[in-house]
Amino acid sequence: PIDTAKAISVMATNPGSIEQYKGLHNIPNPGFPVVAIPTTAGTGSEVTIFTIITDTKTDVKMLIGSVHCLPRVAIVDPLLTLSCPRGLTAAVGIDALTHAVEAYVSLKAQPMSDIFALSAIELISGNLRQAWANGQNVEAREKVMLGALQAGIAFSNASVALVHGMSRPIGAYFHVPHGASNAALLGVVTEFCLIGNPERDAYIAAAMGEDVEGLSDMEAAQVAAEAIEDLIRDIQIPFLKALGVDGKKLEELAPAMADAAIASGSPGNNPRQATKEEIIELYKIAYERE
Repeated sequence: PIDTAKAISVMATNPGSIEQYKGLHNIPNPGFPVVAIPTTAGTGSEVTIFTIITDTKTDVKMLIGSVHCLPRVAIVDPLLTLSCPRGLTAAVGIDALTHAVEAYVSLKAQPMSDIFALSAIELISGNLRQAWANGQNVEAREKVMLGALQAGIAFSNASVALVHGMSRPIGAYFHVPHGASNAALLGVVTEFCLIGNPERDAYIAAAMGEDVEGLSDMEAAQVAAEAIEDLIRDIQIPFLKALGVDGKKLEELAPAMADAAIASGSPGNNPRQATKEEIIELYKIAYERE
C-alpha cells in the first residue's frame, strides 16, 4: 500500500504513465505529500525513495526511484504489527534483513549506510525468531521494526544487489511474495558472493551474534551464510518448490528472468559480478532447496 500511495502521489502531478518513470531520478515534479504508516516490519518503504510497481503487460516489476517518492512523514509504531500473521512476519523480516545485508555488501556502500546496515542486521537477526514465535512480544516487534526502518535507510543510500535483482522476476512471473522470494535466494546468493568481499561477510556474522574469533575472513564469511540459512529455516519460510513454483516453467523462463535481473541494475552492485549463465544456475540451485 505504501508503494501504491507513492506511485499515485507522483502520477497526480506528472504526465504520462508510470512505466515511463522506471529507473532512477526520472520523475520531474514532486507529488502530493505522503504520510506512511507501515503495519509490517519489512520493506522500509516509509523511509525510501523507491516504489516497486508491476507492469502487468510485461510481467516486469519496475523499480522506480526518485526523491519525489520519499514520504513526507513516517509514523512507525510496532503496536501496529502485533496482529501480523506468523508467515508474513517471517517473510517481511527476511526482506528487511536482505535490505541490510545487500546494502552492507553493495559496491555503493559508504560509512553512513554501513552504520544503519549493521545495526539493522543485529536487530533483525537477534529478534525476528522471537517476534515470529510470539506475535505479542512487543519488545521483539519493536526491535525488528526499528531494524526494518534502518535497513530502509541503508539501502536507500547504498542500493540493493543480486538478491533483489533475481527476486523481482520470481515475483512477477510466479506471483511469489517478495519476502519469500528473497528468502529463497538470500542464502544461495550470499554463499555465491563470499569470495567477492569476505571481510564484509565476516562483519555480518559478528553482527548476527556468531562467534568468529580466531577465524579467517573467509571462514567467518561462511559462518554468515550458514547463520542466514539457519534463521530462514528456523522461522519456516517455504522455499520455491513448496511455494508452488513450477520447475519446468522456471527453467524455461530463467534466461529471460536473468536478463530482467541484469537490466534492473541491482546485480551491478554485487561484490561478485554474476554472468547471465551464473544467474540461471543460481535460480536452479535455489529451486532445488528444500
